[in-house]
Amino acid sequence: MRNTARWAAALGLTAAAVCGPLTGSAVAAPASLYAPSALVLTTGHGDSATTVTPERAVTLSCAPTASGTHPAAAEACAELRGIGGDFTALKARADVHCTRLYDPVVVTVQGVWQGQRVAYERTFGNACAKDALAGSVFAF
Repeated sequence: MRNTARWAAALGLTAAAVCGPLTGSAVAAPASLYAPSALVLTTGHGDSATTVTPERAVTLSCAPTASGTHPAAAEACAELRGIGGDFTALKARADVHCTRLYDPVVVTVQGVWQGQRVAYERTFGNACAKDALAGSVFAF
């Protein structure tokens, strides 16, 4: 009988230690089941991000759903998922022809994509070259 009482007491204490924090108001839920994906995208006229004043900036969050101030958040998130968040994989459409007028436009991306830090900068010859990119990531 003594062993039974010891086992019952040990089992009770173990259950209290394991399940106790999960009861009442102390229920702890995971913050998110998704790796964070939150970005700030900017655009402005100039030669580099260090010298340009951003003229437009938007936010883009892609996990768990597309949101932010980006005008086409759902489409931009879908495109980024399709290229694995690699902004260098964004290519220009072949059907767009731009003048050679040099009026540089800089786009930047800062933030986190699927848990990985992102810092991207690209200078286009002019706004037409930026707008010629396939997709809606930089269409803001």
